[in-house]
Amino acid sequence: MASPVRPALGRRTTRVSLEGIQKTFNAAAAPAIRHLDLKTEEGEFISLLGPSGCGKTTTLRCVAGFEFPDAGRVRLDDEDITDLPPEKRDIGMVFQNYALFPHLTVYRNLAFGLEMRGVGKAEMKRRIDAVLAMVQLTAMAERYPRQLSGGQQQRVALARALVIEPRLLLLDEPLANLDAVLREDMRVFIRELQKRVGITTLYVTHDQAEAMVMSDRVAVMLGGRLLQFDVPEAIYLRPRSIEVASFIGRSNLIEGRVEGLTDAAGPYPTYRIRTSLGDVPACYDQPLASGQPVNVTIRPEAIRFQADGPYTGSVQATYFLGSTVEHTVQCAGGQRLLVQTAPSRRVDAGARAAFAFDPGHAWIIAADA
Repeated sequence: MASPVRPALGRRTTRVSLEGIQKTFNAAAAPAIRHLDLKTEEGEFISLLGPSGCGKTTTLRCVAGFEFPDAGRVRLDDEDITDLPPEKRDIGMVFQNYALFPHLTVYRNLAFGLEMRGVGKAEMKRRIDAVLAMVQLTAMAERYPRQLSGGQQQRVALARALVIEPRLLLLDEPLANLDAVLREDMRVFIRELQKRVGITTLYVTHDQAEAMVMSDRVAVMLGGRLLQFDVPEAIYLRPRSIEVASFIGRSNLIEGRVEGLTDAAGPYPTYRIRTSLGDVPACYDQPLASGQPVNVTIRPEAIRFQADGPYTGSVQATYFLGSTVEHTVQCAGGQRLLVQTAPSRRVDAGARAAFAFDPGHAWIIAADA
């Protein structure tokens, strides 16, 4: 199955550059996109992640040519495509509802875009056969969309986008209509397919797990702004703003002030932060002044109950989540923390508990971030 993939999809990979993109739909409303700058490398899988209304789909539509920005430029490599219509951009797109032609077979759905491009019959068959093999649907070629499962329809939509050999692949929440188990399977399928083909991909999602599992880098958006653009690990463990820390997963935010630098070694310097819990060690990658106000973010799973831990609190409630137990802990100064442990480490509600965490799991967010 792997042998025909490269000949069928031999187009070079592409870099995408969004330069100062601005888009407003209503003069009385806030911009849908605010001066967005984003650049990809060749062959990257980039997720645009954020809640509904954050501007991620509008951004994708500006790249596709279904919307035109009020300001800024869209470039593929060195080519400015900002003002080109969609059919001139050489881009493949998969929509949330797949947008398959219900009256055409799988084969004819794939053939449609090739016919519009004047591809000859022999070349058309070669490409379609190869792409159907890639998405494991060769046996379904003569079926109609109504005869396919949701996952199969989604793979047809992917195949239709890839068969035209586009420079860029865009996916707009393509897993939203699938059930939870199938959605997890399709995450892996899409990512492995993208790696094999090597095509630069922009993927819109509001699902954090999808973005973390599938992406080379994640662009977190909120209110039309790009808040952080980084590898998934950095987005989760080293958020650059309170907004990102609060949106991505669960996070404990603790206010404090810098007391001083305690350890300059390691990948990130460790600072001592004075908080209502006491002095907290936390890391940061930029210089901080003594007395500077900051926030410290600690993920619930990074905190462990420990008899000789330096911090204490009262367990207010516990929630069994299957593989973990979540504890709400009330600490000194009104600070409330979430602590996640394995079920075997559960602490009952009403108990006093000591806890600890490693300095490398506490990350500083400057107060002006």
